[in-house]
Amino acid sequence: MDEQFTSVIWEELKRYINTVDRADAADALVNIMIDNDVDVADIRSAFAGDRDIKNALSNYTSDDVEELESEDDDIDDWDE
Repeated sequence: MDEQFTSVIWEELKRYINTVDRADAADALVNIMIDNDVDVADIRSAFAGDRDIKNALSNYTSDDVEELESEDDDIDDWDE
């Protein structure tokens, strides 16, 4: 998948998406790209100036994944 091409398409399409719906649309785009094995760093560089995509990508940073795993461990301890 060509991230630069996807970035150009996103810039054109988001003009037709209501402002209140852009976060959900960006999240859907990021999910599709992640599901198609596009690296988070590649997405970040291709969409460097887009706030909605950056916010959607925050769900996929390694810090967030480590934090979630840590929270899961804490929840498991409650069961003991």
